[in-house]
Amino acid sequence: GMDTSYAPAEFLAEDGKTPVGFDVDIAKALAQVFGLEADPETANFDSIIPSVGSKYDIGISSFTVTKERLEAVDFVSHFDAGSAWAVKKGNPKKLDTSNMCGAKIAVQTGTVQEEEANTIAKGCEADNKAEVMSYKRQAEAATAVATGKADAFYADSPVAGYAIAQTEDTLEALGEDVGVTKEAVAIKKGDSDTAKAVQAALQKLMDDGTYMKILKHWGVESGALDKAEINPTDLD
Repeated sequence: GMDTSYAPAEFLAEDGKTPVGFDVDIAKALAQVFGLEADPETANFDSIIPSVGSKYDIGISSFTVTKERLEAVDFVSHFDAGSAWAVKKGNPKKLDTSNMCGAKIAVQTGTVQEEEANTIAKGCEADNKAEVMSYKRQAEAATAVATGKADAFYADSPVAGYAIAQTEDTLEALGEDVGVTKEAVAIKKGDSDTAKAVQAALQKLMDDGTYMKILKHWGVESGALDKAEINPTDLD
């Protein structure tokens, strides 16, 4: 299960139906280790975790490991990503990441960044509230900023970086990346056999260079881990 609207991690190729991205390549490499073929299925991001173990064998869709999610699934860590802001080129609204009150913030539904944006909005004065605009697909959040519907979007750092690169100077980064945390493969809660198998396979890919080759191909090697862990505990 993956939400294929989150380039460069998982998104659809130009044909509009083939999933591509570094999470897709990692899923395919994992399947190869098991002697299987990967079958990436597109889903809305917020529907994947509830369906792991029934509809999907695993979920691999830029899932940040959080205490709340750990109550629903088991995780095997496979990437490090922070969060990043993006605005229209030139920052026309003169926004500052230390105070986003009054801004229209575009986010993808069900993401850690949506939660954080809602927290920011709650901390604003009533007459200068931040407005959180939640979209099912990350591409829609980026488009909202490019077209002026929203003032900024907030997403995983590799996703924000890729969106900026793809818009040919329409968007730019705002401030520094923040809160680097682990992303992980989601596995049915309590299914320790699958968790151990995924961990061992990921570790093999990390050790034999396949994993780094995949990340370098997508320009995201700065997020590389050298150890795949089941339910990592060093969370923010």
